[in-house]
Amino acid sequence: MRNGKWISAYAAGAYLFLHLPLLVLAVFSFNASKFTVWEGFSLQWYGQIFENSQLLESTWNSLLIALASTMLATSIGTLCAYGIWKRKAPVLSGSLYLSLVTPEIVTGISLLALFQWSFRFLGLQLGMHTVILAHVAFCLAYVVITVLARLRTFDAALEEAALDLGATPWQAFRLVTLPAILPGVIAAALLAFTVSIDDYVITSLVAGVDSETLPMVVYQMARRGVSPVVNAISTLIVLGLGVLILISERLQR
Repeated sequence: MRNGKWISAYAAGAYLFLHLPLLVLAVFSFNASKFTVWEGFSLQWYGQIFENSQLLESTWNSLLIALASTMLATSIGTLCAYGIWKRKAPVLSGSLYLSLVTPEIVTGISLLALFQWSFRFLGLQLGMHTVILAHVAFCLAYVVITVLARLRTFDAALEEAALDLGATPWQAFRLVTLPAILPGVIAAALLAFTVSIDDYVITSLVAGVDSETLPMVVYQMARRGVSPVVNAISTLIVLGLGVLILISERLQR
């Protein structure tokens, strides 16, 4: 009993340390003052979000990039996880974690070098397409790992039974395997969307002049001085991503 109380207190302290800054940020997003002195409740900073054309444009860019990269990464990553599961490739599945532990700055520089080299022959420039490709590259590992975890709980005998009853490999996957692992696929898509819309380091390296995302604009605003508008938009981002993470965790269970 005594150890249980200490563990609970330790966990509460850890969560407080992690989430207290976010709570303070959310509280001051409703502050009527521009400074960190409480002067009354106000929603004016949330209203100013919709009056800022740069914020609205960057939000639209972030949503387009996140949706496109999520759909591509989920489609490719699901098939990749299925292939690894069928072939039992432990080395290949273990190498997926390499991209997760690689620093973002290294990933961003390597992708930028790849784009600059390839664009010499293709005649293209950095833009929305390079950001989407970069996001697909680092979201793939999250999708594959999440779907692969779901596949490892799937009974392969069900797919074999479908093949014995005359189904083609594609029909067995589409009608038997995919419905069974669908919660894992959706959870992987939500996780990929969360990672994509929140990325700053890699995006800032591969983005063009017309493809600024919301994290890039928020960072630029924060460098000029902490504005209550930044507090408001940051609160909305944390709230939206938190809901997606909770849904993803629920689906994985």
